[in-house]
Amino acid sequence: MKKNALFDSPHLFYDLYCLLPGQAQKVHAHEGSDKVYYVLEGTGRFTVGDEEADLGRGKAVIARSGEPHGVRNESGENLVLLVTMAPRP
Repeated sequence: MKKNALFDSPHLFYDLYCLLPGQAQKVHAHEGSDKVYYVLEGTGRFTVGDEEADLGRGKAVIARSGEPHGVRNESGENLVLLVTMAPRP
């Protein structure tokens, strides 16, 4: 998994995440920060809290402060995400 910073400030970050087939971001949580994943390319399996969903191009999901979240690429294609988190942890 590769994280590429696009914009960064004391208040938020805006990254591009690239996951090859089989790669994942483990489930974790951030107290005091919300994270939004927006799918640019591919399909990812997103975990937020107790729910899991497969989301494709043009779909987004939010993990609110303290909610466990993560993403896996279980498809055979690359997964590219815009990821915003605020306030910055």
